[in-house]
Amino acid sequence: MENIVSTLVYILLFFSTALYYYLSKKQERKNKGRAKLPPGSMGWPYIGETLQLYSQDPNVFFAQKQKRYGDVFKTNILGCPCIMLASPEASRFVLVTHAHLFKPTYPKSKEMMIGPWALFFHEGNYHTHLRKLVQSSISPEALRKLVPDIESIVISCMETWSSGLVINTFHEMKKLSFEVGILAIFGRLEIKYKNALKENYSIVDKGYNSFPTKLPGTAYHKAIEARKRLNQIIREIIWETKEKKILDKDLLGYLLNYKDERGQTLTEDQIADNIIGVLFAAQDTTASILTWILKYIHDEHKLLEAIKIEQKAIYKLNNRGKQPLTWAQTRNMPLTQKVILESLRMASIISFTFREAVTDVEYDGYLIPKGWKVMPLFRNIHHNPEYFVDPKSFDPSRFEVAPKPNTFMPFGSGAHACPGNELAKLEMLIMIHHLVTKYRWEVVGSKGEVQYSPFPVPLDGLPAKFYKDSTNQ
Repeated sequence: MENIVSTLVYILLFFSTALYYYLSKKQERKNKGRAKLPPGSMGWPYIGETLQLYSQDPNVFFAQKQKRYGDVFKTNILGCPCIMLASPEASRFVLVTHAHLFKPTYPKSKEMMIGPWALFFHEGNYHTHLRKLVQSSISPEALRKLVPDIESIVISCMETWSSGLVINTFHEMKKLSFEVGILAIFGRLEIKYKNALKENYSIVDKGYNSFPTKLPGTAYHKAIEARKRLNQIIREIIWETKEKKILDKDLLGYLLNYKDERGQTLTEDQIADNIIGVLFAAQDTTASILTWILKYIHDEHKLLEAIKIEQKAIYKLNNRGKQPLTWAQTRNMPLTQKVILESLRMASIISFTFREAVTDVEYDGYLIPKGWKVMPLFRNIHHNPEYFVDPKSFDPSRFEVAPKPNTFMPFGSGAHACPGNELAKLEMLIMIHHLVTKYRWEVVGSKGEVQYSPFPVPLDGLPAKFYKDSTNQ
């Protein structure tokens, strides 16, 4: 029996290799006389170089490729032929100047999980209108009004950290970011709805990056079922909000108020998908960078002391924290702002983004065939010594001078750049203020390793102990 199975495996491998070779030669003949494909390796048939990518630090994988082949190279990841771009000029070409030649693309399983109507799965008029709604809900004027509520959330979350027990910093930051996301979307939401959203979103979150099988009991199947419940919960919130007949200036209010040029409103499915999409975008990425900020300033003692001086000056102005932070004060934290920018560069939470060529495209003498995935590699650019001197060193002073154009893209670039970046930065500023003025903390057992879930975070979520700073009592 074993011999029969082995023989079948070898036959399958032979035919798949032969088919792959045939299709490759067919593609070469098709491309003859046109620009050539970039250099690079496509790996095994169908599997490509997926195993090499996931068996090591992805950043090492891409950096080695860039060193060997240059700033434009090809590979095959998850069964998709890809062109990788590691230069600012190439990223701008794909995301800004020639964005119409490339469309955003995600695996179907991910679209199902978040919802097919979510903003970042689309382009054209629908995308433009939805993006404006999101931006309007978190405009500078809207953020100004959110400062007291975000500060209240930060204070409440931090109170639970100071027991002296070891906590998973990343998990706690996810709770904080989720609360801020709920605030920006719904304003003040009834606790029953908030708890129901939190419970079901947590299940969706766990299944988002699992193998997409609908077998009962799997993480993916549980996530799909929880996603259906989320839809129902959001529908109930929509019905209650409509009954009030007074729509607040939060994201839900903007989505419910929207009418296109033909007078068409958004469907409940469209509203639900975009709410889930915003929650997804607001939680893990922000929680990741908050965790990294805490680690970076913990490891840089002199920098931490300098941040404390800046923040304690504001703390004293506010009657030793008895008065709330103001919007103006969050705009006047120059060192803390630079620490956030350097943390975004160093961590590069969004290491790359996916696009797909909608037609054959020529760039820098190379062919990008229609249907191929295109991946601007933000992290490679952020860690290139040509643009950032000594890129492995944490140095906020480098942001005393603005980076060269298209070399710093922590929130992406172009029409699909993250519209919530100012909300995320505000959350970071408020968290740092309360962290350094009221607490001290120690990282437990960290050796500097990184894990991917899927965003890079310190190993085990950065276990740490937090204590209230007795000097402030």
